[in-house]
Amino acid sequence: MPGPFDLPRRLVAEFIGTAFLLATVVGSGIMGETLAGGNTALALLGNTLATGAILAVLILIFGGISGAHFNPAVTLAFTIEGAVARREALAYVACQVLGGFLGVIVAHVMFGEPLLTPSTHARTGAGQLTAEFVATFGLVATILGCIRFRPEATAYAVGLFISAGYWFTSSTSFANPAVTLARGFTDTFSGIRPDGIAGFVLAEFAGAIAVTLLFRWLLSAEAGDGND
Repeated sequence: MPGPFDLPRRLVAEFIGTAFLLATVVGSGIMGETLAGGNTALALLGNTLATGAILAVLILIFGGISGAHFNPAVTLAFTIEGAVARREALAYVACQVLGGFLGVIVAHVMFGEPLLTPSTHARTGAGQLTAEFVATFGLVATILGCIRFRPEATAYAVGLFISAGYWFTSSTSFANPAVTLARGFTDTFSGIRPDGIAGFVLAEFAGAIAVTLLFRWLLSAEAGDGND
């Protein structure tokens, strides 16, 4: 949970953190594809390692300031739980989305790509939408469970879950509406064609809502002892 910092500082943390996240996702995708010589598995591995590592680092840096959401689905979960006010949640989401686009632009500048280009990488179909529901469900479950029982492990657990999600989900585990929107405008290894964005975002929010409601019951102090 965020520390005793005012809203402007928390919003800057969300903006910078999400920008670094997208710069890493897109930049490592470009680097991985360039160095892999056509080996998609090797490119994905490079993308995976960089993304999981940066998530752990960013949560360690910014967790005490803003809570290190970097993700509208996570912000929604905390809003449902009453940990974030609705007005603040909207500001968080706006900064996450803007930060995501900045991260894509920075990655493109570093690698000599056009600043923003709609992706041609198709990611559609029931399997991919199910994957995004599962990925976001698992990510939010990781966060809620760790905050309750092992808060000091949250950063590492999130990084590990997303690293695993790259490989066990057919969508490569976007699990983040801000990431999905921004990745719609990179025609590189990590992109998603704009016509697939809406479905991904809806599946991600659905996964976040479902797991938040489940964990409200699962972690409730009023839960029965199992002898009913």
